[in-house]
Amino acid sequence: MSDRPTVTRRTVIATGAAAAASAALLSPSRAAAAATGDAKPGAKPTIVLVHGGYADSSCWNGVIQELQGRGFTTIAGSNPLRGIPTDAPYIASLLDSVSGPVVLVAHSMGGTVITNAAAGKNNVKALVYIAAFVPDVGETQGELIEKFPGSEVLPVSVPVPYTKPDGTTGTDLYLSKDGQAAFAADISPSAFRLLQATQRPFDADSFTYPTQAAAWRTIPSWGLVAGQDKAIPPAAERWMYRRANFRKVVEVPTSSHVAMMSHPRVTANLIVEAARATS
Repeated sequence: MSDRPTVTRRTVIATGAAAAASAALLSPSRAAAAATGDAKPGAKPTIVLVHGGYADSSCWNGVIQELQGRGFTTIAGSNPLRGIPTDAPYIASLLDSVSGPVVLVAHSMGGTVITNAAAGKNNVKALVYIAAFVPDVGETQGELIEKFPGSEVLPVSVPVPYTKPDGTTGTDLYLSKDGQAAFAADISPSAFRLLQATQRPFDADSFTYPTQAAAWRTIPSWGLVAGQDKAIPPAAERWMYRRANFRKVVEVPTSSHVAMMSHPRVTANLIVEAARATS
């Protein structure tokens, strides 16, 4: 089967937003400009990328190379993976540190994080979901991942207890060495071993926190469906993207869950399209 993306289009509406990009942390005087999205006309937005569970920021390396080669400033945020109450404010603070407009991109559980973190952020001009959760207010990831059959990651996840700051015991989930078929079937075994060795676990409670805001209701959004996803079922991705009325959805029929690693150019193309449509 070809890995050429199958594209569905919804009405494309150009939104006016002058663009500027800087990855530098802001002084208090520049923070106000970031909050309002003030920017030099014609400049490119900063691309902020948020990873999901069983991964770290390096999962975006191939996409970052593509984007930087096209002149975009990129920041790969470090998602704490503790759940909405921790993750969303942390990524929101990262957004506040960026001068000028932002295209905010997420993979997997990162989709839940950006859905909450981007709410009320005037500098976020577009959201891009890569094989990601797109929850509505009140929904949990646990509900969404069970909405359609096909997720196979739980049996290859290793639970590890840890002590939380308040002294209670939590459970971290790690992807086991047997997890390639369920998580990253279309990358090389050596690339998977590196991913598995450098992964950051996520708190199992991440599946239980209700979403507090739905930024996709007010921010133009794009999505990529991974056609062979065995973490978030492709049917769930299609359903969430359709419900959110995404401006464009690209489907890569052969892609596993880690589309940004196995298909970095297709992923980057979608991000660039979102950046151009909202600048």
